[in-house]
Formats: sequence, C-alpha cells, structure tokens
Amino acid sequence: MEIGIDSFAGTKKMDGEEGNIDNSESLNELLERIDHADKCGLDIFGIGEHHRKEFLDSAPAIILAAAASRTKNIRLTSAVAVLSTADPVRVFQNFATLDLISNGRAEMVVGRGSFGESFPLFGFKFEDYNDLFAEKIKLLLAIRDNERVTWTGRFRPALVDQPIYPRPIQKSIPIWLGVGGTPESFARAGILGLPLMVAIIGGETHRFRPLIDLYKESWKNTGHPPEKMRIGVHSLGYVADTNEEAVEDYYPGYADAFTRIGKERGWPPVTREHFENQNGHLGALMVGDPENVAAKILRHSEALGGISRVTFQMVSAGLPHEKLLRSIELIGRYVSPLVNK
Repeated sequence: MEIGIDSFAGTKKMDGEEGNIDNSESLNELLERIDHADKCGLDIFGIGEHHRKEFLDSAPAIILAAAASRTKNIRLTSAVAVLSTADPVRVFQNFATLDLISNGRAEMVVGRGSFGESFPLFGFKFEDYNDLFAEKIKLLLAIRDNERVTWTGRFRPALVDQPIYPRPIQKSIPIWLGVGGTPESFARAGILGLPLMVAIIGGETHRFRPLIDLYKESWKNTGHPPEKMRIGVHSLGYVADTNEEAVEDYYPGYADAFTRIGKERGWPPVTREHFENQNGHLGALMVGDPENVAAKILRHSEALGGISRVTFQMVSAGLPHEKLLRSIELIGRYVSPLVNK
C-alpha cells in the first residue's frame, strides 16, 4: 500500500492574519516537509487547491515544481485540482511540465472542490457545478491521451485538431478522481476507468463500502481491465510517539478549525467527545502512535474491501513545523513498514 501526505499549505495562523513574510516562511517550511517525506521513504505528497486567506495553495503546480527540484523519489500530485473552474488545457500543461521537471513523478487528483470561492473568481456559476466537471474531465482525458485534440463543449471555446504541448515523460500521467460522498461521483470514476481517491474526513469509514462497491460495479460493467483499478483514502491524521501525545497535539487545532468551518456549513461545534468518537475503532480519524495508526489503516482497508493508497491530511490542526516533521518521519519509518509488513 502506498502511504503519503496531503497538504493544504496552511498559513501560520489558520485565520490567515499574518503577513507575507510569514507566508513565505510557511511555504518554505512546506517544501522542507516534502523533502523530508522523500527522505523518509513516503510514496506520495499532494498539494490541495484553495482560494481562501488561510491557505497558500491557489497554484499547487508551482509548489509541486519547487518540490520536484528538491526531491528524488516521491511522487507529486494535486490533492485535489479543482477542475470545474480550471482550463483543462492549462491543467494538463502545468502537470506535464511538472512531470518533465520531476523526471516522471507527476500525478493528478482532480475533483469538484469542497469550497465555492473559485466559481465567482474565475467567472463560473455554481449551479453548473456538476456539468462543468463532467465536461472538463472528459476534455482533460482527451488531452492526456492525444497529442492533437478536436473537441467542442459548453464552457470552453472549441479545439480543432489542436496540438497541446509539452508532452510528459510518462506515457499517461495518472489522473485520480477525488470524490466525497455522492454516488454519482463514484459511478463516474468507474465508468471513466480512473483510480478513485475517497476523502473520508468524518464518520465511520465502513459506511463508504456501498459507494466503493458501486465504483467497482461501474468499472466492471464498462469493461475496464480489473488489474488497473486502484482505490485510495484521504483522511485526517497525525502520528506522534505515543497516543496521548498525538491526541493532545492534534485535538485543539482540529476543534478550532472544524468549528470555524462548521459555522459556514451549519455544523455543530466540535467537542472532545465528538473527536474521541471520530478517532475510535471505527472512526475516520487516524491520530495516534505508529502501531495504532497502522492498525487503523488496515481496518480501513478491510472495511472498504482493499485499498492501495492512504494519505494523511495534518495541516488543518495548525501543528508547528517541528511536530509535522516528526510525524512524517514516524509515518515513513514505522507506519508504512507496519502496514506493508
């Protein structure tokens, strides 16, 4: 199983009140963490895309390109690229260029995004949320698979036998479909024959099994090769030397961040009881020492019928750089070997 990290490039304070010098420091610390993850043997590092004050990842391909020049083995991916409000031509060109810089280590996870700021920013209507993505994912796949593209659609000018460059080192850059909890998204990934990355940030992991089964059924019915099917899970998590340390480090920032996000979405405030339930035997959170987190990952895999990739999202808890470096080291040196033993 591949194990890695996803980052949303959080600012020093999640309320985004610090200045540009602090933001520069935050990005340079993020690059240090990606380099550290590479040295610790992790398989993948992803950068999200947001257009909010508390995050610095509005241009993830640039961050990944900077990381590519410092790393040797780790694969570099979006997590996710908000394709609904992006131009598929530019998305492909950015990641093809990243593939060249990284000597063939680029991937993409594309999705519709969990925030809506990019729609007015780039001149799209939120009511076209699903239609935009459905059209743009087909164009992105056409560009990936063909050097010259002829295409027409609703949301972008037509392409007529248009060559698109540069081409990547990899014959076919891996494109994963990032999904939340809608059956249509799982079915779409199966129909398109794309690897599936499931964002499970709350609740009990086993509840996603029927959706995973829908993905597998859609894949099979469309006739894609079964050996190419891959399923990944993106979850909130953090590893420390002991369970107690992990919980005490992670809970305060987690509660603050999700209470704040919850006010936007009508969720109740986060309580310690809520956190303990989410971090319990069946819950989605992966917070603890290496042995307990490895066991949790294996339970996730069993509950979902087998997964091939897990990524940790730690930045929402507002943890200091040194704590994140230590957690990455523990994941690479201990959690990954335990899971893959």
